[in-house]
Amino acid sequence: MNDKGRTTAPRTGPHRLTEAYRDRTMLKPPATDAAVMTKALLPWFRLKSVPGIGNHLFKRLIDRFGSPEKALKATEQELQGVEGISRTLVRRMITHRIETSVKQDLALAAQKGVRIVTMTDPDYPALLLQIPDPPPFLYVRGTLEPRAKAVAVVGSRIATGYGLTMAARLSAQLAACGVTVVSGMARGIDTAAHEGALQSGGRTVAVLGSGLETVYPVENRGLFQAIVRNGAVVSEFPMLTKPEPHNFPIRNRIISGMSYGTVIVEASKKSGSLITARLAAEQNREVFAVPGSVQSFKSGGTHTLIKQGAKLVENAQDILEEIAGAFFEDVRPSDRRPAADKESPVFTAEEAIVCGALEPYPVHIDDLGRKLCLPPGKLASILLRLELGGIVAQSPGNFFALVDEAMIRRNRLEK
Repeated sequence: MNDKGRTTAPRTGPHRLTEAYRDRTMLKPPATDAAVMTKALLPWFRLKSVPGIGNHLFKRLIDRFGSPEKALKATEQELQGVEGISRTLVRRMITHRIETSVKQDLALAAQKGVRIVTMTDPDYPALLLQIPDPPPFLYVRGTLEPRAKAVAVVGSRIATGYGLTMAARLSAQLAACGVTVVSGMARGIDTAAHEGALQSGGRTVAVLGSGLETVYPVENRGLFQAIVRNGAVVSEFPMLTKPEPHNFPIRNRIISGMSYGTVIVEASKKSGSLITARLAAEQNREVFAVPGSVQSFKSGGTHTLIKQGAKLVENAQDILEEIAGAFFEDVRPSDRRPAADKESPVFTAEEAIVCGALEPYPVHIDDLGRKLCLPPGKLASILLRLELGGIVAQSPGNFFALVDEAMIRRNRLEK
């Protein structure tokens, strides 16, 4: 009730969002660098918020004009040369203005130390740019490696003990071989995948179906911070976006789009992770599936994928063998980031296959040679290189094993 005795209706819509940002941020005058960042990003947010411009069309505009500033300044004739642009859409682009809530979202991101990486930024994931509908920009906590050799590991939220064990094991093996594990930080398989990568001293990236100020599920707050320290947490949604159900299929294209391949560890026939598998196939990426019991409905989806042509996966070696050609191709020294050289070793295809076949417990060199069909001399040479790199340890009697997790973490800290 106001001071004149009238009942005041609660605010809804944009006003409510504005108040949410005001309450959350307690905004102060922005620092100079934050103001500069906001000014540079405003054209991106303005173009993205024009009704009728989705991710496909946004990418076409950037491909044609190079930046949102140039697209917004282009003539009607130039704009109509882009597929999907109509006269009505041109008028909207000219007259559209940014909502106050957008500026507040940018201010909150700056206040919380969140970086916004646009698709023309050199830190934007290179693989993600190859899909037809990449997000124009990503909110990022942590560090992105744009040329990361990444594999997605996803599956059921309500997982069995077997599924959780396999997700953690596969992710630990991949991370130990320098692979970045990508997942969605959901309960179940996703959480196990992130934890497996972290426990082996590797990198992992979480793609959220909410804003970065809304950690979901809430019990993963500690995991969120661990991923920020050893990889990145990213989202395409504004900072205060809630984890609405329709957001998750949208974010799944980013999980598969950032990765050379997607592994489905455990999924029923109606699991949302099958959406990620379908998107990976549409993006021309590899799809892998971990088999389970034929009596378990929780593995019905993965078994269907295998019948449809997904590669059956038992260990990381199965994944590395399939994508070795694209995954471990030589990288010119000028293209390597110094941080990546320190944190993640770059393997040849043969080294990656051997690494994926090893376990934390020792295996005899003869058994390893028979398993991989490699000549003894060549295998010994590969093992020596891995041993010198601190990845493999030799025991008396020609037994070899992956260095244990504590040693991996210690070696990386000493570098």
